[in-house]
Amino acid sequence: MAISEKPEQKPQRNPEQRPERKPEQRPEQKPQRNPEQTPQRKQKPPLPPPRDDSAVRAWLFVREAFTAGTWRRVAYALLAFPVGVLCVPLALLGAPTGRWQRGLVRRLLGRELSGSSRGLAHATAAVPLNLLVLAVTLYGWSLVPMNLGWPLRAAGSDYSDAWGGPTFAGAWAFHAIVGGFGFLLLMPWLGRALAAVQLRLAAALLS
Repeated sequence: MAISEKPEQKPQRNPEQRPERKPEQRPEQKPQRNPEQTPQRKQKPPLPPPRDDSAVRAWLFVREAFTAGTWRRVAYALLAFPVGVLCVPLALLGAPTGRWQRGLVRRLLGRELSGSSRGLAHATAAVPLNLLVLAVTLYGWSLVPMNLGWPLRAAGSDYSDAWGGPTFAGAWAFHAIVGGFGFLLLMPWLGRALAAVQLRLAAALLS
């Protein structure tokens, strides 16, 4: 007899037992940064405030009248004209006047000149310039003691028409500040400009 095979019975599902669902895999979310917790960038140190050099410049302007270089230029202004006039006839006699004039420039103006000995050419060409520098230097520097000591030359005179008058104190203050200290501060810089012109002429003819 043939054995009949029983059909396989499928397991019956319990309606109360629901199939377990696999948890859905959500895409990983990047953690949001709190704007308050953002990393701070390295800040550059603040630039220093601009330096005010006005006080330094004012001091350099005032102290120029008391430097050794100013008085060396004054000495050259006083000596250049008589030395140049003396070098004209001596150069005709064959004296080394070019070397003498270069030595004067080196000692008083601090410039080394080396070259041909054209002492006659420089002495002749520089006479008008040196005479002008001599006159300006003598007049300008003489105003300093004349105005600082103004009461000595204005004793017994009427102060009503004087600069800074009509009082004696006002006239003296005006002459001392404007004519005395004013030319004391001005003459060193004027002498520097005149010495530069003299040096340029000497460099052109003595080197």
